[in-house]
Amino acid sequence: MTIRLLISCLLLVFVNGWATRALASEPAVYPMAVFPFQQRGPGNSDLGEQVTMLLTAHLLERPDLYLVEREGLAKIIDEQELNLSGMVDPDSATRIGQLTGARILVVGSVSEMNDKIYVVAKAIGTETSRVLGASAKGRIDGDLDNLTGNLAEKIARTVIHRGHELVADRPTREDRIADLKKAVRNQRLPKLSIEVRERHVGQITIDPAAETELTLFSTEAGFAVTNVRESKPNDAEVLLIGEGISEFAARHGDLVSVKARLEVKAVDQTSGKVIAIDREVAIAVDLTEQIAGKSALQDAAASIATRLLPKLAQPKRAIKKKKN
Repeated sequence: MTIRLLISCLLLVFVNGWATRALASEPAVYPMAVFPFQQRGPGNSDLGEQVTMLLTAHLLERPDLYLVEREGLAKIIDEQELNLSGMVDPDSATRIGQLTGARILVVGSVSEMNDKIYVVAKAIGTETSRVLGASAKGRIDGDLDNLTGNLAEKIARTVIHRGHELVADRPTREDRIADLKKAVRNQRLPKLSIEVRERHVGQITIDPAAETELTLFSTEAGFAVTNVRESKPNDAEVLLIGEGISEFAARHGDLVSVKARLEVKAVDQTSGKVIAIDREVAIAVDLTEQIAGKSALQDAAASIATRLLPKLAQPKRAIKKKKN
């Protein structure tokens, strides 16, 4: 073994060991979405909005938290016609998580009683529907910024130290594929053509991460897939057409978090009818921005595949035996 090769091996071991320690030592990043806090009972009708804005501002100051943009959350709320009463049911919480990438929702209410203000917040896991609470109180004529700052500190401590109680363990690729195989077992699977356009904001996209993941899940489940990029005749029955985008979200110590959004629709090639459509937002953390972006797109594609592909399967028609 030459000296150069030995040095290269030692450097590789060192870099891999450092990367593993960095990933293990950093706390998990749990993307959060803050819902508008609701005013309860008589009093200042703008108090709920004021608390929401101040609380969001305090949480945004924390480098160890990641919040979904308010504009993006507002759009999702409008699209889904969600009830903003502060009571989020498990189905809507799960859907919000899929559309925003948030694994934890913060909802709450504000009440005035005598000369006091009471603010109650709940942190809800979008994957588990588990709930952890936090509250703060102060005088009506007191400093609202200080009150919301205290509440933000309690919420931050809860998410950082107990967030693992709210989120579910992410299934492995093998587990997802196994579940998908069960879902389409003994059914007729149409031939697919898959094409997903992808880009990472500010960087060149090297290879199609989401398209590759969708193709992997499809073939593992038993679907025949035509690769349109090889310019072969496209005799697919169903076209899977998608668009994915990833972008830098935040830096956490030596790690970078990236947010990705993926939309996929299934189209019947003969009729042009849209059979199914799905979308997912995912957030991934890694040592490099580009790898994190690919991981996020892969995770989004895996989630979509497990939901969308079973919708394309059809019951096998019974074959009638001819009478002699």
